[in-house]
Amino acid sequence: MADLAYLIPALPLAGFLALVVLGRRAGDPGAGWLATSAIGISFLATLATFFELLGQDAHHREVTKPLFTWIAAGGFEVKAALLVDQLSVTMALFVTGVGTLIHLYSVGYMKGDENFPRFFVYLNLFAFSMLVLVLSDSFLFTFLGWEGVGACSYLLISFWFERDTAATAGKKAFVVNRVGDFGFMIAMFLLFSTVGTLTYKEVFEGLEGVSHAAIVAIALLLFLGATGKSAQLPLFVWLPDAMEGPSPVSALIHAATMVTAGVYLMARVSPLLAEAGGALTVVAVVGAVTALVAAVIACAQDDIKRVLAYSTISQLGYMFLAVGSGAYIAAVFHMVTHAFFKALLFLGAGSVMHGMNDELNMKRMGALRRWMPVTGATFIVGWLAIAGVPPFSGFWSKDDVLLAAYDKSPVLWAIGLFTALLTAYYMGRQVFLVFFGEERWRREERGGVHGNEPSRGRPEERSEAEPPAEGEHSEPHESPRLMTAPMVVLAVLALFGGLLNLPFEKLKFLEHWLEPVFEEAEHKLAPGVEDLRLVLALLAIAAGVAGIAIAYAIFMRAGRIAAFEPAVMKRGSGGFDDLYSFLVERPGRAIANFTAFVFDARVVDGIVNGAASVVRMGGSQLRKVQTGYVRNYALGVTFGAALLLGYALLRMGS
Repeated sequence: MADLAYLIPALPLAGFLALVVLGRRAGDPGAGWLATSAIGISFLATLATFFELLGQDAHHREVTKPLFTWIAAGGFEVKAALLVDQLSVTMALFVTGVGTLIHLYSVGYMKGDENFPRFFVYLNLFAFSMLVLVLSDSFLFTFLGWEGVGACSYLLISFWFERDTAATAGKKAFVVNRVGDFGFMIAMFLLFSTVGTLTYKEVFEGLEGVSHAAIVAIALLLFLGATGKSAQLPLFVWLPDAMEGPSPVSALIHAATMVTAGVYLMARVSPLLAEAGGALTVVAVVGAVTALVAAVIACAQDDIKRVLAYSTISQLGYMFLAVGSGAYIAAVFHMVTHAFFKALLFLGAGSVMHGMNDELNMKRMGALRRWMPVTGATFIVGWLAIAGVPPFSGFWSKDDVLLAAYDKSPVLWAIGLFTALLTAYYMGRQVFLVFFGEERWRREERGGVHGNEPSRGRPEERSEAEPPAEGEHSEPHESPRLMTAPMVVLAVLALFGGLLNLPFEKLKFLEHWLEPVFEEAEHKLAPGVEDLRLVLALLAIAAGVAGIAIAYAIFMRAGRIAAFEPAVMKRGSGGFDDLYSFLVERPGRAIANFTAFVFDARVVDGIVNGAASVVRMGGSQLRKVQTGYVRNYALGVTFGAALLLGYALLRMGS
């Protein structure tokens, strides 16, 4: 059963290896088509596996497919195996499906880049690592994929490493994620010391003999790992800077791979979280606060991609809010719909950059829907989906999250509702600035219209005063069909994705599919809360409409292009970079300087140099007795003999 599951990770791996060997020969676009074919066929294998599982009894859809013995040391043995069940196949479906569309888009977007083959080498390896992560049957094998996506994110974020900002962003992502990974590793050490295994099934079966304190500690340490990968407070600061990579990388990281890893891990260990009690409250609170903080920062961004980056952080906060509320199915549902509309939005942003000679500042755009109709129409679909406007997919999944949050705590629900209003506002602001209003890009004098950073080219920086190179368009233009076709497909998914789990018993397809995985851990709504679904949904719709209306009144009716944008929110990660610099970098630098220039130079070097000086001085003094005269040596021998004779006589007398 599910023999095709082996092909799911194997095909992207084969594509990676083939590109390593043949990439330069395949060139542009051959390398892109090879990589896209690998991930596309992997999607077909995943689809076939899904239908095969669908034909089985609901409680017999879990299959472990052994690969090889990975580690064998004494009594410790780790076997690499694939866990094929409803959750892993759901993850694999949107990783490979959305990943295929992003690969296809990249063939057009990266055209002409001198490192075109290398880009697709990394892209296939990224997909393989994510598939290993979601299909693994043990914590240790998952950690292999976990570190794989971390390494690939570093390679892709800093792909245009000729720019200092890109190189720095890659290092920042790598370092921040190491903090979270430390928590994951400590959690595995605790698990092995208490349960004696790292295989998911055996761990969950062995929890009965583990103390509650140990379970809570393990849960919180795993959550620390998840906050790193999924960019939650306090480890979210790497994700906005990750925008330095090419736009398809942003889409892949934000929609289908890396940042969903933390949510997946929390969903996978749901039996453990169900025993952790208060740990779930921590997850819910961190998720809600992260959603709110990121949404507030997004309201002040001018960079088209950074708005979407903070939006991703905020939406991930919703997913953790659902996890903390015990609503794992709602978390997965929102993760799936988010993959559709966020991939669409990032590809749309890339299309805008493509048509605007890599301009990023939204305040230098305007009225682009006339020049880029397909990009504009599809981007608006993504906007309505993330804003929670029915019947778009984001409405249905966000409604499930907010319902679970209300059951957990009305305060958390209120935070989630206000965040929904902010989401509709800042996304409305983005759409109105980019696709409506006046054609601000026509202005020759751009004084007074400033964004977060200068316009950037690929890969070199381009001054805003520099004229387009020969062959470039001087006016906005629509992207080629190779780029717009994936956007159209994603727009359809963003529109109709909510059909996966409508709030009607016979139409809860995703819930019925995932129920056997979460049946013991999934929190059941309190009596009466389900009856409030319609009221809460109407309030969520009202919040979304209010946010859009505010954005419309400011940016369309009033014609303003700046509002509610405190300067502190425009700085690195809304001032969090400055805070971490004050709390970590400055003390760390001071300690390093003290260690290097005071303790090491004066104490350590002082001891070493002092010991050498004592030896040197002693040697200099001893050297004086070596005169080279025989009579002096004879006198010394005579004097020594006399001393020995005197000592012997004294001993005999006593």
